[in-house]
Amino acid sequence: MWVAVLFLLPALVLLGALVVYPIGYSVWRSLFDASGSGFVGLDNYAEIFTDDATLVAVRNTAIWVAVAPALVTALGLIFAVLTERVRWGTAFKLVVFMPMAISMLAAGIIFRLVYEQDPDQGVANAVVTSVHDLFTDASVYPKARPNAQVSDLRPSGGGSFTTEGTVRAGTPALLPLVGIAPNRLPGDPEDAKAPTGNGVTGTVWLDFRLGGGGEKGAVDRGEKALEGVTVEAVKDGKVVATATSGADGTFRLPESADGSRLRLPGSNFAAPYNGIDWLGPTLVTPAVIGSYVWMWAGFAMVLIAAGLAGVDRNLLEAARVDGANEWQVFRRITVPLLAPVLVVVLVTLMINVMKIFDLVYIIAPQPTQDEANVLALQLYLASYGGGGDFGLGSAIGVVLLLLVLPVMWVNIRRLRKERQR
Repeated sequence: MWVAVLFLLPALVLLGALVVYPIGYSVWRSLFDASGSGFVGLDNYAEIFTDDATLVAVRNTAIWVAVAPALVTALGLIFAVLTERVRWGTAFKLVVFMPMAISMLAAGIIFRLVYEQDPDQGVANAVVTSVHDLFTDASVYPKARPNAQVSDLRPSGGGSFTTEGTVRAGTPALLPLVGIAPNRLPGDPEDAKAPTGNGVTGTVWLDFRLGGGGEKGAVDRGEKALEGVTVEAVKDGKVVATATSGADGTFRLPESADGSRLRLPGSNFAAPYNGIDWLGPTLVTPAVIGSYVWMWAGFAMVLIAAGLAGVDRNLLEAARVDGANEWQVFRRITVPLLAPVLVVVLVTLMINVMKIFDLVYIIAPQPTQDEANVLALQLYLASYGGGGDFGLGSAIGVVLLLLVLPVMWVNIRRLRKERQR
């Protein structure tokens, strides 16, 4: 017995110094105030469940525990099963597992850039805006507006502008716009021209040129045409004709437009679609969970693939011979046989997400960090992030420990049952 104690003593001392003592000290410290000089009993624990910021952290931690492990395990299972059926399965496993080699800090920085709001910088919004623009026409001149001093175009709701007067055949309608620098116009615009010929005609142009000069409201030499602007003829609230300005800014409407008012729809001036606010208050937590799934799907895949390699193939073939399709084989044979491995992966990930900190702290921007807050981050903020309340921080640490204990107990029970088998 003394020999056993002698050999176990170094490990027991190390375990006591690194695990038992910190736990005991945290429990003791959680019963005192921020300075550690005043005994407050369970007040710190009461504050956890009354403080709004901490309650948000509890809610988000529950979301993490409920969603992230299940999602990662499901993806790992799908990847493990599918990679058995392709020639390049090993290469696929390598690609999926590679994010595990990246630290949480680096992954957080990567996904902070992926979720950047500007489509020119953020990959996610670059994809979203590209798909959106395939089905929706982008506005032609998003910052253009009429020159109210010389034009009778007035705002008419929805970002559109409508003339106060009516247009007549033989009298050109001049629709001057401002608000864009001539050197910022898209493409290589031509000089604007006054409309010619009879009929209902007009010109849409930029009533400004570099260096100034010219007469406001008139098509002067050197002023640029605005090509592609939609012009609608409206009578009694109904659109009776539509035209689009050409390369020289001129447009021509049919005779039915005579006596109508001209309207420039808001689609000509709408701001460009900039994608989804991934890191806004609504989507910041799902966005951070997405980065976690990207990192840990490979871990789940490798463990499940190892378990799948030990499945008796005769059982799978027997099920197919008996008439089961692939979905039935997967659901009724493969998944039940992999249940012990799936439980290991799920329990490991549940413990892991309870202490998630790095990704949330790095990815969530300061304005929305409160909405993405989790218990581990709240522990840091309360203790070291400006709060300086080590009593509250210790209480949060004890709560985290209590949340992990049931999961550990389930895991220990499962290990004991496997040993008895």
